Amino acid sequence: MARKKDKIRVNLELPKDDKTQSNFIAILLVGMLLGISCLGFWLTNSGLILSQPNGNPAFLNMACPDSFDAMDPAGPTYFDNQTCWLTEESPKEEVWSESWPRVKPPGLAKSFHVPGMSANQLIDNGQLQQHPQQPMRVEVTADAYQSYQFEVTVYHYAIGSNQREQILTFQCVANDGTCTGESPHVEPGGEYQLWIKFELPPDGDGSTMLNNVDFTVTVDSWDGIPENMNNKSLWLGPEVNLGPLSLRPTMFVNFFGLGFLIMVYPAAVYSDRQMKKIEAVEDKFPDFLRDLAEYWKGGLSMTLAVRTLANSEYGALNPEIKKMSDQLSWGIAFGDVLEMFADRVGTPLVQRAVSLVTEANKAGGKISDILVTAANDSREIQFLKGERARAIGSYIAVIWVSFIVFIGVIVVLSNVFIPAIASSNSGGESETIGNMQINAVDPLFFLVVFFYGVNAQAMGNGAMAGIMATGRLSTGMKHAGMMMIICLVLFNLAAFSPTLIGVPQGVGMNPAIGFIPITGG
Repeated sequence: MARKKDKIRVNLELPKDDKTQSNFIAILLVGMLLGISCLGFWLTNSGLILSQPNGNPAFLNMACPDSFDAMDPAGPTYFDNQTCWLTEESPKEEVWSESWPRVKPPGLAKSFHVPGMSANQLIDNGQLQQHPQQPMRVEVTADAYQSYQFEVTVYHYAIGSNQREQILTFQCVANDGTCTGESPHVEPGGEYQLWIKFELPPDGDGSTMLNNVDFTVTVDSWDGIPENMNNKSLWLGPEVNLGPLSLRPTMFVNFFGLGFLIMVYPAAVYSDRQMKKIEAVEDKFPDFLRDLAEYWKGGLSMTLAVRTLANSEYGALNPEIKKMSDQLSWGIAFGDVLEMFADRVGTPLVQRAVSLVTEANKAGGKISDILVTAANDSREIQFLKGERARAIGSYIAVIWVSFIVFIGVIVVLSNVFIPAIASSNSGGESETIGNMQINAVDPLFFLVVFFYGVNAQAMGNGAMAGIMATGRLSTGMKHAGMMMIICLVLFNLAAFSPTLIGVPQGVGMNPAIGFIPITGG
């Protein structure tokens, strides 16, 4: 019976090529492409360079070339917007809710208004067109000691007319839940009146009344401005509600900061992480050289010393020592193994020490003394790096504090100064006070100027902080990226409020303060 042969296990885990440089280039190229795309979107919306005769941003003219006449100085109309998927509008729900206590016969009434587009917005090819449908819904609930019947009616007085038109009417019963009435279309303009009419029962007395009447009037109104844009057709993007905050994260201004952030930050973070890994290797490198010298003094060869130290604890340096041990096991010369290690790490500190040891090994000198000298030299360089970091730390803190103070002042100005100027000249025309003329201001113009200034400050301060700290531009771009993220978050949370960036504000139905007297049934 033949004896079973023993299996021979061979460690074929050879050192792999270092892909750090190729990964960095790939991340940088992708970031540059995405960043340039963001800047292109910002540039075509900002109107700083690519101004258009019709006042429309270049982005809309390019996205909807068949809808807008780029040479028409009057700009696009509501009907032009409705022919393009990007600018198509949908109605906005306007709601009026109120509660009337102690409604006695013959009832109560109040006037209100219905918002919508003006006649100027409804002109298409020189002809006045019909207003889009604005359905109205009225929901009423009443409670009383008895189930009285009452009537809900909505009247409309056209502009310049004393004749009222009945829009809708329906009957309700107290204590019988919610009753509803609907009208398919209500025209904007003029005056509307909501009547709650309640006749005194034949056997009723002075105490007959509806204890409480709750109602809600809802109108789907149109303002002629696309949902994702302001009244200048600048891209604001869809609304995102975060509690009481109304945010527009895809607003065109944000793409300015996002463009530079995407271009530099991901590659900088990757490069900085790789450098921190190398620094972790450098921190343990002097200990490795010292232990290698001790083993050499003990009579072990370099090959056996490295293979023994591969089982020791050197933190981030352990994988590199394991690679060196594997290479030595395959018969590669010790000098070549050290040179390959220096090429993988690629820092001046390691290359200097390895070059010193390699030359001493070739010359046949006392290698243990050379290893100790190289270890001491490397340790001294690491100490000097630490001293530099501690000395520069205060300057970096000053840079960060100055940036935070600067952006804080800008945000306060955006919330106090700009609204005050805008409200002082809200009519959209210039005003004259004595000999001083105050021109109409666009709040969004000041906001974007501030935003560009803070981003420029972030790029400069961040680059300076990083270069001072480590001497590497990648660290500077990492600091700049963090500052730009702070800028984006603060401006979107605190400065880019709907009123300042030009989001059309719902005018509501503006109900009257007092009641309209009802004298008959």
